[in-house]
Amino acid sequence: MIYLMLLILVITIGLFIWGKFTPDIVALMSMISLFLTGILTPTETLSGFSNPTVIMIAALFIIGEGIAQTGWTALAGKKFVEWAGKSIPKLLVIVTLGAGILSGFVSNTGTVATLMPLTISSAWSIGTLPSKMLMPVAFGSNTGGLLTLTGTPPNIIASNALIDAGFEGFSFFEFALIGIPLLIVALIYFRYIGYRLLPKNKTNNKPVNIESTLHNWIEAYKIDSGYYRLRIRSLSPLINTKIEDWQFEKNYNVTIIRTKRRHPNILKGVPAFEEFPNPKTELYYHDIVTVKGDTEAINKLMITFRLGLLPLEPITDELKHNLINQEVGMTEVIVNPNSILVGRKYKLGDYFKRYGIQLLAASRNNIPLQEKEITVKAGDAFIIRGTWEHIDDLKKQHENLVIIGSPEGMAKNIESLNSKSYIALGALVLMILFMVFKIVPGSIAALISAGIVLLTGCVPISKAYKGISWTSVVMIAAMIPMGVALQKTGTAQIIANGLVDYLGSIHPVLLLGGVFLLTTTFSQVINNSATAVLMAPIAILAANSLNLSPAPFMIVVAISASTAFLTPIGTTTNAMVMTAGGYKFMNYLKVGAPLLLLFFIITLILVPIIWPF
Repeated sequence: MIYLMLLILVITIGLFIWGKFTPDIVALMSMISLFLTGILTPTETLSGFSNPTVIMIAALFIIGEGIAQTGWTALAGKKFVEWAGKSIPKLLVIVTLGAGILSGFVSNTGTVATLMPLTISSAWSIGTLPSKMLMPVAFGSNTGGLLTLTGTPPNIIASNALIDAGFEGFSFFEFALIGIPLLIVALIYFRYIGYRLLPKNKTNNKPVNIESTLHNWIEAYKIDSGYYRLRIRSLSPLINTKIEDWQFEKNYNVTIIRTKRRHPNILKGVPAFEEFPNPKTELYYHDIVTVKGDTEAINKLMITFRLGLLPLEPITDELKHNLINQEVGMTEVIVNPNSILVGRKYKLGDYFKRYGIQLLAASRNNIPLQEKEITVKAGDAFIIRGTWEHIDDLKKQHENLVIIGSPEGMAKNIESLNSKSYIALGALVLMILFMVFKIVPGSIAALISAGIVLLTGCVPISKAYKGISWTSVVMIAAMIPMGVALQKTGTAQIIANGLVDYLGSIHPVLLLGGVFLLTTTFSQVINNSATAVLMAPIAILAANSLNLSPAPFMIVVAISASTAFLTPIGTTTNAMVMTAGGYKFMNYLKVGAPLLLLFFIITLILVPIIWPF
């Protein structure tokens, strides 16, 4: 049975390294093999899918998506870049530190996804290359996961393995005792050594950010033409009337695009914004009304209704701050010849409830259309405005409309905050408090916080499920039975005995080093969560055989599972920056090997001091 177990283990690792199949498929094949060979019972085979670790990790993805969707990660990323100014060394330190701090609370993948476009943009703007910045971001996020219990799945796996073995798990910030020194080491390394080892790869990836996108739209569509903000003064006849009472389109040739309330009243059903005013929308004193029309029409409107003209910011900032936010966005669409919209007439500025979008501007043959009513032709391009959800749904409703760019990507780069932003942050803080004070188990705390994020609409359910890395969740759930099988067949005991006989008999620190090297070797070629699942039972058995505390060994498992610095396939974050930075396999080995050696030395020095044997 042991030889059969070892054969399945070797084949599983080989398939992970080969990369022909996704990690979740490999893990599922391994799990099924353990059942078909009679090593595990049906209950043991499926035990991973009811494991609290898996539930907790899925919930953490939802919480991380809530933080990203409500603007916190984009805001933090922007601030990190602003602080750097024009200093290349400062930018290097800030993006590495920023990635480390963010990944302590948001998934490593989410951290890199947020910071990567900002880092690329900043690298170009201050006169350096993205290849000099992106690998530090990836390695910084991997290291930053060691700041908290929920920073990376191996931490949770290590802690829960201790609990399952009858020991006390790690507290929420306990990992920071080693995570902070390692992050400091990574910062110093990249500032003085790693930067010199990073390649100078010229890539054609200057990103299109929101500001440049809006600027292009302004040039191509003349969106700024006839764009004004008006304030309803105290003597205006518009006060406490409805838009339909005045027929602005017919009588004044002016379209009302948006209304901001100076005196919102949630109890009376008066929201802070009417993003898409309709004929029934009421107007109140001090409302700020965004309108579109020619100068003569606007002047007539101001005189007739005693309205004040508000100064505009630079038009790009004006559009970004007043027409785009966490809930509402803009995008560009092109009409295909087979679209049902061809031949229909639409008015610029109108809001169409059927589609959930507002038509802001149009262009035909690269020439902006300024007429009020447009008869749609094939090839016409439009700038539309609507909720991000409606924009995403538009493609499903009309397969013959081409949406340009990535609305979802733009949505995550809106750094303005709203009430839902603070709810999402509050949910994260609540989870941390629950776990720090051990009010409820970690999986329950994560589920409660994820529930708050979903029920309050911080993330639509559809986006929440998209935000979960199901590959990771399924892979972890399917690999947990491997850990059970390693213990059940005695294979883990044999490996542990080997480590103890050759290293532990000399000194516990050597055994600790052996666990580190074996774990980090696995982590270079297979997923860090799978590595932690494999090594957790081995480390505990090795410690127990020498009557040592398993805590330092499990800390080392968590650390070394997050040290996939030598290959681009060890973690998703390494793979994410590979193309963007133009990196080759040897670049990871050249830059990562010295850092891995530093981590190995620091770990063997500090872990026995912080967590005695």
